[in-house]
Amino acid sequence: MEAGHISNWGVLLFEAGLIGLILANVLAVMLDSVKGVGDRYFIYFYWFETISVIVFAIEYSLRLWVCIEDPRYGTRGAVWGRVRYAFTPVMLIDFISFAPGIVNIFVPYALDLRILRLFRLLRLMKIARYSPALSTLIEVIKSERRALLGTLLLIVCIMVISAYTMYVVEGPVQPDKFGSLPSSLYWAVTTLSTTGYGDITPVTAIGRLVAGITMMLGLALFALPVGIVATNFVTEIHRRDFVVTWSMISHLPLFEGFSAAAVSDVMNVLRSRLVREHSQLTLAGGEGSEMFFIISGSAKAEYERNAVVLGPGDFFGETAVLSNAPYDCTVVARSSMRVLTLSGPDFLQLMRKHPKLKRRFESVAARKGQKLEARARRQEGRASHDDEEPIDYTDEAPADI
Repeated sequence: MEAGHISNWGVLLFEAGLIGLILANVLAVMLDSVKGVGDRYFIYFYWFETISVIVFAIEYSLRLWVCIEDPRYGTRGAVWGRVRYAFTPVMLIDFISFAPGIVNIFVPYALDLRILRLFRLLRLMKIARYSPALSTLIEVIKSERRALLGTLLLIVCIMVISAYTMYVVEGPVQPDKFGSLPSSLYWAVTTLSTTGYGDITPVTAIGRLVAGITMMLGLALFALPVGIVATNFVTEIHRRDFVVTWSMISHLPLFEGFSAAAVSDVMNVLRSRLVREHSQLTLAGGEGSEMFFIISGSAKAEYERNAVVLGPGDFFGETAVLSNAPYDCTVVARSSMRVLTLSGPDFLQLMRKHPKLKRRFESVAARKGQKLEARARRQEGRASHDDEEPIDYTDEAPADI
C-alpha cells in the first residue's frame, strides 16, 4: 500500500485506481458547482460521493492496520504505533478527506454543501503520497523553514514600513484611500507582490517615489524564498540521485575494493535504465557502443557455443567496449530489469584517468569467459536458474584503486 516500496502489476493497479478516483472526485466537485448540472444529476453525485467515502475510509483503515509492519511504527507497539502513524501529515489529509463525508451521509444537513465541497477538494492532496517530487518539495520547505521564516519576517517588516510611510504621505491628500493603516497595508501588499490592481494609487511626488521603491523591494524580497526553495529542491534531487547511484555501484562485485574517488568517477558517467521483459539489450555482431551492469532482474546471454543466464552483479559488453569491436553475444531480458550503462567514449575517458581500473576490467574480461562456460554447463543440468551462484569478479583485485 505504500508507494515505491514494491513494483508489480498489483501495486500499479492499486495506485492507479486510487489516483483515478481522487481525480474523478475533484471533477465531480467542479461539475456539481455548475448551475443546473448539480440539481439535474444530484442522485448520481450523491451515490458517487457515498461510494468514494466508503473506498477512502477502507483505504485509511487498511493503512492504519498494516502500518505496524513498518519498523518506524511497529517498534512502538500495536496501539501507540498506529496512533503515531495516524497523526502523520499524509494520514491526517486522508482522514479529513473522507470523515466529513461520513458525517454528511448519516446527517445530511450537518454540513453546509459549500464547506463539504472544500473538504472534498482536499482529496487532491492525497496524490502527494504518490508524488516523490512533491514529497521532496515538502522536505525542502521543512529543512529550510528557518531561512523562509526569516525572509517572511523581512517581507512583513518592509510591508508595514511602506504602509505607514504612505499613510503619512498620502493620508492627508487621499483620506478615503490612505486614511488608515489597514487600507495603506492593503496597498503595500498589492504593491510589494507587484500585483498592482490600480484601485489605490499615490498622487503626490513623494508617494510615487515611495511606491517605486516599494515595487523594487518587492521584486527582490519575493525572489528570496523562491530562490531558497528552488536551489535546495534541485540540490535534494541531486543528493538522492547520488545516494541511489552510489548504492547501486557499491553492490556491484566488480567495484568492490575501489576507493571512494574511483567509484565517484565511475558513478558520474553511469546512466540508469529500466528494461522491459523480453527487450533486447545487445545483438551479436552489432556495434559495441556501451557496456551494461545488471542491478536487478535477469537476462539471457546467447553466445556462439552456449547460452547463460545473467543476474544482479553481472555485466556484459565490456569486451566490445575494451577492444572497440562488435558485441560477441545477444542479450535479452528475461524479466523487468534495472541496469547501469557505460558508453564507449565515457569508458575510454575513465580508463585514461584510472589506468589501474583498466587493468581490473581486462583481468576480469579474461577470466569471465571461462567462468561463463562453467556456469553454462551447470545450467544445462538444472531445471531452475534461481539458485545460480554469482561470478566472482574480485579475484586479484588491485587494492590501491
